[in-house]
Amino acid sequence: MEHPFIQSVHHIAIICSDYTRSKEFYTKVLGFDILAETYRAERHSYKLDLSLNDFYIIELFSFPAPPKRISRPEACGLRHLAFAVDNLESAIDHLTRHRIATEPIRIDELTGKRFTFFEDPDGLPLEFYETGS
Repeated sequence: MEHPFIQSVHHIAIICSDYTRSKEFYTKVLGFDILAETYRAERHSYKLDLSLNDFYIIELFSFPAPPKRISRPEACGLRHLAFAVDNLESAIDHLTRHRIATEPIRIDELTGKRFTFFEDPDGLPLEFYETGS
């Protein structure tokens, strides 16, 4: 089936409660590169454009007093973000060194691939999905 009007996912927007903490998590822990950082005085908010392997991927926003995200039990809407990794143990070890807990490794029953979940500073569920062999 041809999809002539959609080329790719352009970006993912994330609203955080603590801009400094989330900026450090996405850049220092997960390793995203900063493309641009803008303070929007009229909104009392930051917008941080992040890339991964030279691809623009995340817009990190701060807003004064954002409402909490419903996460568990699962609510209708975006469930989680998944990032491909070559080696799951190395990725988990990296998170552990940064004192970030991961769930037990699971196996995707459809693909046989391994994955685990963890959370960003605001409890947003994130996944590492092993794509290497």
